[in-house]
Amino acid sequence: MTVEHRLGKEHGRPGYDASVPPVLRIRPGTGERIAFETDDAVYAELHDHGDLAALKAPINPVTGPVYVEGAKPGDALAVHVHEIRMGDYGWSQSLPGAGALQHRMPDHVVSRRIPIDAEGVHLTGRHVVPARPMIGCIGTAPATGQNSTVMPTTALGGNMDLTDVAPGATVYLPVEVEGALLSIGDIHAVMARGESSFVAIEAAGVAVVSIDLIPDAALRAPRVETDEEWIFVGLGDPVQESVRRGYEDVFDHLVDERDWDRMDAYAVMSALVHSELGGPTGSEAPDPLHPFRAVGAVTLHRLPKSVL
Repeated sequence: MTVEHRLGKEHGRPGYDASVPPVLRIRPGTGERIAFETDDAVYAELHDHGDLAALKAPINPVTGPVYVEGAKPGDALAVHVHEIRMGDYGWSQSLPGAGALQHRMPDHVVSRRIPIDAEGVHLTGRHVVPARPMIGCIGTAPATGQNSTVMPTTALGGNMDLTDVAPGATVYLPVEVEGALLSIGDIHAVMARGESSFVAIEAAGVAVVSIDLIPDAALRAPRVETDEEWIFVGLGDPVQESVRRGYEDVFDHLVDERDWDRMDAYAVMSALVHSELGGPTGSEAPDPLHPFRAVGAVTLHRLPKSVL
């Protein structure tokens, strides 16, 4: 695959921030491919030293940002994921205070280096599964302040940890600043939906994407398109609010964007639009004293393309 632009992991930093100068400017719609190299240094440090307090590497650095010519507030980026390349290993780690199973695991770092080869991802001595690489962090910069690359997921993306953000998918991201300022990081070799551990099989790698621009899209949350589905991200606190917002976006897409009859949309959604919890990062900023404890919910609402 031809790649026109390569961004090394030295351009990685935590957070989405409009004050960070872009490392690349591109014109959307050209099909030019950009390779974002990502980093796993934090997991290597934890594996070697097992001490969160002594970390020098940032958690979930994202590579970028990329300035998209012509992008303005109210537009959306369409980021087409073409390929994800990985190295020879990834990481599975249990971190104190992180993940749904923290109360079942020790109160110290537990780390396992996971080989990745032609056979697949070697989770244990007897469990080898096919790699299903995905992008955990993908987002644009906010108009003010800085959005986290750990938690929460925001309307502009971030650490969404969605298994659908994989080769063949297109991710639609709202734009709040001129140029959008896209950054990408946190590649996973394989991850179950929901990521119970908060640290799935993390792996350094390279994500290859191209970018289109959708003027005046007015999205209020990210969307993901695959060959078979449109996936609408709901964000809210409590979880019922997240579900409601996701359903509203599916309904408005059918009625306002596709000119469906309202009752047709209502009936089809009730029969065929499946919903589920999304990534583990929540939709609101966490308590600083408990930075890995999610507040609010990320939900996914799946509209099959076969009904369109």
